[in-house]
Amino acid sequence: MAFLTNFYVFLFYFAALVLVTGLIFKIAQYTMTPAPLKIPTTPAPTTTHGVVLRMTREVVLFESLFRGNKWTWIFGWMFHFGLLLVTLRHLRYFMEPVWFPIQLVQPFGIYGGMAMIVGLGGLWARRFLVDRVRYISSPSDHLILALLILIGCSGLLMKFVFHTDVVEIKAFFLGLYSYDIQPLPADPLLLLHLFLVAVLMIVFPYSKLLHAPGLFFSPTRNQADNPREVRHLAPWAKQLEQK
Repeated sequence: MAFLTNFYVFLFYFAALVLVTGLIFKIAQYTMTPAPLKIPTTPAPTTTHGVVLRMTREVVLFESLFRGNKWTWIFGWMFHFGLLLVTLRHLRYFMEPVWFPIQLVQPFGIYGGMAMIVGLGGLWARRFLVDRVRYISSPSDHLILALLILIGCSGLLMKFVFHTDVVEIKAFFLGLYSYDIQPLPADPLLLLHLFLVAVLMIVFPYSKLLHAPGLFFSPTRNQADNPREVRHLAPWAKQLEQK
């Protein structure tokens, strides 16, 4: 028991370190990447206010995906919205007392887990059934989808079939914050679920899942279509003009 607890303590500290440092490095890299040209995907807004509205629609509604492929949009939106509900539901394990909005979302998080798995199943089937998507799919794409589905399935199994002590789980994670290590239940399904989550945290900053923060740095989305009104100069071009 002590060995398992210590192993998972180390695993989650390590996973959190890799996740945070990896995201900081990648976001800094995105920030410093030159965008020398005005390349917004048209039709595009011509004002900053319009760009904000466009990004909001893209993040919340997946607007461009909806226009491109309705089936992919349905499964993609199901997965992402389900993942949001599941994440909000799991916040109860990391706070005491639990905020009232998090209490309200608890029953919806269960349905979110189901929607998440259905959405992932549709996205994975697309990589086998659509020729052009199958052609560009790499082993890492299949592994990430399998990892996410296993996380969702193991979580639902613990909810409906193999129950575990959620009080001890919460004590374990709260103890990680204060370095007051509490024993972790030795349920095999729980250990598998937590191991898969830690693996996801480790690979997240180095996988295609990084499109989550990367979307905000996409010049085709975050630029206004105003090249005639506002001259666009990259930092290196400004330096040349000053010479």
